[in-house]
Amino acid sequence: MSTPAAYFRLARAGWILLREGVFAALPGQDLEGLPHRGWRVAQVLARRRAPDERAQRLIRATQLLGPSYVKLGQFLATRPDVVGSDLALDLTQLQDRMPTFPREEAALMIEGSLGRPVSDLFARLDPPVAAASIAQVHPAEILDPLGARKVAVKVIRPGIRQRFQADLGSFFLAARLQERFIRATRRLRPVEVAQTLAQTTKIEMDLRLEAAALSEIAENTRNDPGFRVPNVDWERTGRDVLTLEWIDGVKLNDIPAVQAAGHNLPALATTLIQSFLRHTLRDGFFHADMHPGNLFVEADGTLVAVDFGITGRLGKKERRFLAEILYGFITRDYRRVAEVHFEAGYVPYHHDVASFAQAIRAIGEPIHGQPAETISMAKLLTLLFEITEIFDMQTRPELVLLQKTMVVVEGVARTLDPAFNMWRAAEPVVGTWIRDNLGPKGLAIDARDGLHAMVSLARQAPELAARAERLSIEVDRMAENGLRFDPETARAIGREEARRTRWGRVALWVIALTLIWIAIQVT
Repeated sequence: MSTPAAYFRLARAGWILLREGVFAALPGQDLEGLPHRGWRVAQVLARRRAPDERAQRLIRATQLLGPSYVKLGQFLATRPDVVGSDLALDLTQLQDRMPTFPREEAALMIEGSLGRPVSDLFARLDPPVAAASIAQVHPAEILDPLGARKVAVKVIRPGIRQRFQADLGSFFLAARLQERFIRATRRLRPVEVAQTLAQTTKIEMDLRLEAAALSEIAENTRNDPGFRVPNVDWERTGRDVLTLEWIDGVKLNDIPAVQAAGHNLPALATTLIQSFLRHTLRDGFFHADMHPGNLFVEADGTLVAVDFGITGRLGKKERRFLAEILYGFITRDYRRVAEVHFEAGYVPYHHDVASFAQAIRAIGEPIHGQPAETISMAKLLTLLFEITEIFDMQTRPELVLLQKTMVVVEGVARTLDPAFNMWRAAEPVVGTWIRDNLGPKGLAIDARDGLHAMVSLARQAPELAARAERLSIEVDRMAENGLRFDPETARAIGREEARRTRWGRVALWVIALTLIWIAIQVT
């Protein structure tokens, strides 16, 4: 996408956010100088309507901007480290509900993806029952040797990839401008955040990858009590279509219906938390969008999770980090919690461990003495990440995604059971993991993994030695002759510099024309 088009798209988005009162709703009373004047101008230019919450203004603006911005808002809701806790909470209210597209278009997408007529694949394909920014879901029926079977068919929205690709250009532009002109935000690495969004949406738009996530979770949870995921129909699944078994159950966001079905709400809350922690600690792979609309309860009380477009992964180091800090808070061993941060490399070593432990104590001590049912594990992690910013802890997207998902899961559990004791429910899973991985059994596993690493390194020794020799020769040549570019490299550098200068002039013209256009719209 060309840079002028990205500027125009970004200007349009900014104008809609301005007119819908999103900027005016941001807290600006304590700002000074130019930022405060800009906030005051935003209040003047916002549409006049009855006062409402900032979240409602955000919802209106994103709906006007289209599905790309709905998805951006939902993504940023998982990154309170980037947008702040309050704004992230507002963004969680974004509902991924978009107008449906015709069944005929869905049939064309299915046939294009699977290479077979819809009539050969399904005995019946019904109109859509739900539509989101990326795809919509159709009930359908297939015939197999056991008879007719109802399925759910998820179909990608036509043209959505091209739309997202165009809007991503303006997202990257905004990130680069932010990184260039707002020094305080460089720690948050906005360009990297935009790259994560691009990768996330790319994965979500290939339904084969969602099917693979479902398959992996199904294998991991095969023997887990009270939890499962839908079965994938691989014959009827491709890049643009995903076919799953139809789930006959009650959505967890309909508490009266769950109660009317006779389910034990406290037991469901315990199953939900324990399942999430198993996926996180034991498997290192978790559903990162476990809001109640994505959870069903079957007649026998089994929880079924759907919509695996967003998932998270934790490596062994991250899982050990999580388990040790939770255990450290439980035992009030704040020194150990601090040491874990340094051992994991999350906090730079130039900071003092004792000072960091003191800051962590400020989080942990208020917890002790409170009733266990009032202590939030998610809030604990949130406060911890806020403290670590003071000590230059770099943003860890996988940990932030985990913390955000834990907020949602814990919230659902407390909705089911207001007196829910998070720590009592978590102890069987967390305690088992700590005993298996931090005790003698864990030491044996670490020793085995270390031995495998040494064997692998020994096998690569000849190649590493050859590389070191070549590097030494190149360094000697550079010391004697200096660093030299070949002619093509020099020409490429010249072309790049010329391109940047040219686009800089174009950008100034685009900004000027945009300001003129805004002035005309205001008058």
